[in-house]
Amino acid sequence: MLCACSGEQFKLEEPPQSPESLATRDFSASALSSRTGDWESKFEDIQVDEAESTLKEALSLNYEEARALLGRLEYQRGNFDAALQVFQGIDIKSLTPRMTKAIVERTRQRKPRSKGDVVPPGIMSMHSVSLLVEAILLKARSMEELGRFIDAAKECKIILDTVESALPIGMPEGIGEDCKLQDMFHKALELLPDLWTKAGFLDNAITAYRRALVKPWNLDPERLAAVQKNLASTLLYGGVETNLPLQYQVWGPTTPKNSVEEAILLLLILMRKVASHEIKWDQEIMDHLTFALSVSGQFELLADHVEQVLPGIYKRAERWYFLSLCYSAAGQDEAAISLLKKVAGSSEAKQTPHFPSFLLGAKLCSQDATYVKEGIQFSRRAIDLANNRYEHFRGQAHKFLGVCYGSAARASVSDSERHVLQRESLNSLNHAALNEKEDPEVLFSLGLENAVQRNLKAAFDNAMAYTEVLAGSSGRGWKLLALVASAKQEFKDAETIVDFALDEAARMDQLELLRLKAVLQVAQEQPKQAIETYRLLLALVQAQRELQAKNFQQAKNLDSEALAERKLETEAWQDLTTIYTNLSLWADAKICMDKAKLIEFYSPSSWHTTGMLFEAQSLYKEALISFSLSLSIQPDYVPSIVSTAKVLMKQSSQSVPIARSFLMNALRLEPTNHEAWLNLGLLSKSEGLLQQAAEFFQAAHELEMSAPVLSIV
Repeated sequence: MLCACSGEQFKLEEPPQSPESLATRDFSASALSSRTGDWESKFEDIQVDEAESTLKEALSLNYEEARALLGRLEYQRGNFDAALQVFQGIDIKSLTPRMTKAIVERTRQRKPRSKGDVVPPGIMSMHSVSLLVEAILLKARSMEELGRFIDAAKECKIILDTVESALPIGMPEGIGEDCKLQDMFHKALELLPDLWTKAGFLDNAITAYRRALVKPWNLDPERLAAVQKNLASTLLYGGVETNLPLQYQVWGPTTPKNSVEEAILLLLILMRKVASHEIKWDQEIMDHLTFALSVSGQFELLADHVEQVLPGIYKRAERWYFLSLCYSAAGQDEAAISLLKKVAGSSEAKQTPHFPSFLLGAKLCSQDATYVKEGIQFSRRAIDLANNRYEHFRGQAHKFLGVCYGSAARASVSDSERHVLQRESLNSLNHAALNEKEDPEVLFSLGLENAVQRNLKAAFDNAMAYTEVLAGSSGRGWKLLALVASAKQEFKDAETIVDFALDEAARMDQLELLRLKAVLQVAQEQPKQAIETYRLLLALVQAQRELQAKNFQQAKNLDSEALAERKLETEAWQDLTTIYTNLSLWADAKICMDKAKLIEFYSPSSWHTTGMLFEAQSLYKEALISFSLSLSIQPDYVPSIVSTAKVLMKQSSQSVPIARSFLMNALRLEPTNHEAWLNLGLLSKSEGLLQQAAEFFQAAHELEMSAPVLSIV
């Protein structure tokens, strides 16, 4: 019977009729198959002539419908070339107006008809329309299989244009109960953007996705969510910026302004559907939302949606880790570390240790001296796990441990404890260097710790290795190299390094290097050149501020850089105050000091510099007040502690015990402060303790000869 549908073998007693003749009869592929299924029983129960009559009725198909059925058979067999040849025999262009008219008439609201009602002449049945729509869809599928994606997309678009012109406000309810039109149309809606994507026309694919979403086409929730998710992923990763057409911009000022914002809106809608159980949980939605909010810097919003994920999707440790990443990226390290402490807490003691959490905790704690103890614990846990399973992370764990030990050593007030911590720091960092020989961060941390401990040769070698690994592209590497050179009293070489780095460094690194250059020029007794360098630094800062004032969004995105620039500007004015003070230009020094206070009034260094200005003018009482204000802001500010002791020594001999107490406190906080040792020697000399004074002077000289022009940490 199936062979009878072939174009060559299909014979009728009457000549082929026009499409109008039989298209109005309600016969679909399903009707044909159901009737042929009953033929065997009919042969047994009725006469041959009745069977022939039934067969003729079942085969009452016009030319286009017959080709549609034959094409479907060829497609199902995988004969895509043959199927395409059959489908091309259907004159779709001439049929689409009649198909449109049939959909309009058949879906119009009217009273139910009885069986005796006659269908208006010239109107196709919905089954015929469905059969032809299926033929167009299978024709597009055949072209897709043959790699003709553009032609396939054009054929698929015919279905959408035909149905949408008939149903401009969307698909009415219940249309899919009597025929397959709705199902075929839904498949075409999903297929069209996929075809444009395969053809490489992503802008057309995005338009097709939007077309599927702007009208109610009765897509079930899961299929609708799939279209929304695919559109979001195309907008995010396609690399094509397509603004919403004006007819879709119905949200006024909150309308998405670019592809990323549109994708975020779609993904937030999908997350709401997941939360309300309209659709099933889909990890891809969360992955896309994570990427979208990350590239747009909305980490707190991402954290909110991670918290809204229903229990059971993520394990507790995984959820806390995910949230920690969000808060850390948002600059809320304290909240991130607090969450990571939960992973290491007793509630998770019986669970499988979550190694990424320990490693992240070690990293965050190594960046904040407040949490060095927790950092040491995180690092040790990470090292224990790395020895068993995560061996490739062992070097990273040792690096964080070494950095935490170094920070703990600088905060320690016990000499014996400090020496132990410094030794452990170098041991851990050297261990990390053995495991991570090409890791620039390990080399930098090792060079930094060697420089702090005044191991200048090793520090210089580490800084050079770090710079070579990064091909000279790191401003902080050049800065460390120049500081180590200045600690070796090679000021000219250090300035040459800075000049070389200025050509390669980024803008923020350039500002820091300019200040370092000015300080090196002061160390070489070149105040005029230093003043000119500071002038250039301040001009660059001012120009950047004016640029940010014109672009509010850029200024908002660069808050951290703006704070760094503010700090550099304050330090520049303070340094200029010191230069003019040394030149006895009191008025200029005061102007610069006022500029610094205008930027940051509650700055211990600003009040310390003010005190130095008063001290240079022999205004000791005013100097002491300024130093006291500095210490009231930061009680452990060592320069003000030493300067207070100096002023007390100059005032009267009765203040010597107090001055000694200040100096000893300064050395407790910063044992390598050569000025404290020098003034302690002067104090001992004034008391007649010459041997002790000589030792102090010797210590001061050795420390000064290995001191960098600026603090390394």
